Amino acid sequence: MHSLQFTAESSSKGVVERDFVVGEVPGVLWSPASGADRAPLVLMGHGGGNHKRHPAMAGRAQSFVAGCGFHVAVIDAPGHGDRPRTAHDEQEVAALAAARAAGEPEGPGARRYSGYLAELAVPEWRATLDALQELAEIGADGPVGYFGINLGTAIGVPLVAVEPRITAAVFGLHWPDDLAEKAKQITVPIEFDMQWDDEDIPREAALALFDAFASTEKTLHANAGKHHDVPRFEVDSAARFFARHLGRVLTSPA
Repeated sequence: MHSLQFTAESSSKGVVERDFVVGEVPGVLWSPASGADRAPLVLMGHGGGNHKRHPAMAGRAQSFVAGCGFHVAVIDAPGHGDRPRTAHDEQEVAALAAARAAGEPEGPGARRYSGYLAELAVPEWRATLDALQELAEIGADGPVGYFGINLGTAIGVPLVAVEPRITAAVFGLHWPDDLAEKAKQITVPIEFDMQWDDEDIPREAALALFDAFASTEKTLHANAGKHHDVPRFEVDSAARFFARHLGRVLTSPA
């Protein structure tokens, strides 16, 4: 088992940001700057083509840490961020770019590539969680949540399906094709985001994935707009969701 090694640290606005590696997988951990008490951990999966330090990741982490007192961890998915691309990655990225340039649907290629990445990323996330829980400020018995839409859902659904330590999750913006059967294995509380006018994912597909979750507590958030128009207030909703289910009191309005 690989241990976690911190490689850099900085702090701003009450949040400590630490780069780390677990084996060859790079990540970043955001934590409250004050106090050494244990706090819940939220794992976040980034979107396709993005990385652990994408502004969306940093912004959500800031909200979850400053607003709820959580720890938040993100790792680069295979072939993303600071990780090298394989020849297979290059082929898949080129195919997506070609479909986009030709005005063809990206869905078939995106689903295929996301499934491939998930097979690699799920064991990496589980090893990362093992390492993070060795930290005194997180601990082996602390509550854990997961947040990820788009590629973050493609990786997160199979992860949550096999990882009993994750007890609440926020998903969204993905097709049911390869995920519905795994979603049927998930019973933890779920919040699910979809865009009603998504040009990539038909609303019927999004609804089918939401319906597949076996959770008795699951909430659907459907907003008007295209695929990339998810409202920023959904981050506030996710913070409230995790505060309820991970046992934390909000420290700022959300």
